[in-house]
Amino acid sequence: MHNQSQTIECPHCGHHLHIELDYSQGDQNYYEDCTNCCNPIHLQLHIDEEHKKLSVRIDGDDEQLY
Repeated sequence: MHNQSQTIECPHCGHHLHIELDYSQGDQNYYEDCTNCCNPIHLQLHIDEEHKKLSVRIDGDDEQLY
């Protein structure tokens, strides 16, 4: 099975969310909405095959690019 349950904190409101990480598809970059404030949460999954580690980066993705 390639799923892992994780508790994260919303970068917008601080609410704790339980998410299911599916790492069967390799590295991923996607969004989930906070169930409390409805703002998008940007998640980046990276799988380090050599060290058998899964890392998750979370941000509000509210930075503007010019």
